[in-house]
Amino acid sequence: MSEVESHWGQASRALREELRATLDQDQIKRLHRKRPWLHFVVAARQFAFLGLSSWLLIEFVNPLVVIPAALLSGFTVFNFTVLLHEQLHNLVFTGHHPRLSAALGRLYAFWGGISASQFTRWHLDHHLQLGSDTGDPKRHHLSPRGNSRWLKLAYFTPALFFLYFRAASRETATYDSVLRTRIARERVLSIGGHVVLQAILFMVAGASAWLRAYALPVFFVFPLAFAINRVGQHYNIKESDPAGWTTWVRGHWFWDFLFLNSDYHLEHHYYPGVPFYNLPGLQSILAPVYRAHKLKPHSYPELLYGYLVDNNVPHRDWDFAAARLSGLPSGG
Repeated sequence: MSEVESHWGQASRALREELRATLDQDQIKRLHRKRPWLHFVVAARQFAFLGLSSWLLIEFVNPLVVIPAALLSGFTVFNFTVLLHEQLHNLVFTGHHPRLSAALGRLYAFWGGISASQFTRWHLDHHLQLGSDTGDPKRHHLSPRGNSRWLKLAYFTPALFFLYFRAASRETATYDSVLRTRIARERVLSIGGHVVLQAILFMVAGASAWLRAYALPVFFVFPLAFAINRVGQHYNIKESDPAGWTTWVRGHWFWDFLFLNSDYHLEHHYYPGVPFYNLPGLQSILAPVYRAHKLKPHSYPELLYGYLVDNNVPHRDWDFAAARLSGLPSGG
């Protein structure tokens, strides 16, 4: 599907013209520059984090060690999907390396137990159909069907795996048979690899070490990372303006580190060809555009409060809803 035919392509024509007319295009070009060495330095750091946290979780039982190590491990496993996201957008290499890139994608996808091909198709369709209730697979299949706090909280728990794989399976059923076969093969290899890793860990280090080093970070911390990150993507939006169809999350060193800059999701949808390490710079030059469109920056604590405590509906303008419920003017 071409960009012109896509929901987002049609809706964002005026916005893209505005960006071309108002921003320094030389600066935008510099932000698109890829630095493979930097990508691999960050990737190596993530593997070091995973190795260190796994060792700590196997060797120690003290909660003062186990809790931070499990958090580090679980968020690191999540961040391999961020690195996979870089690979599927061809943001790793400066040249054309299809086989190496595909192998890298499978490596990153393995740690999340997912299919690289499924994640790639799912995510690219999400970009093309952003704003569509049914065309965007993330919005159509993965967002909570009802505005129940209990259902929302389920996404922060091991129930996420059932919810995600059910959503992915429903979308995969619409793909052609060749792609479905490839996805099934990749899932078997990925999930089978996790089963083997767990069996080795269980036999070598015992059930207690398996609980600490695998079950705790993968089944409990990973869903937490996934759900927090997703609340900052498209849940609080400006429905009337395509410029605000993604949530503007204010950059902060803590979340930048924790999520490998995937907290800059609005910037990524404007310019999907900008590597993750250049997204903070992109936010700084886009901020005046956001303000011109009367968008508001948010933090993760604020968004989580609005989502779970105020119980706002996903993919809606929460600021407008809050103003309406309070009886105050919405301010547009």
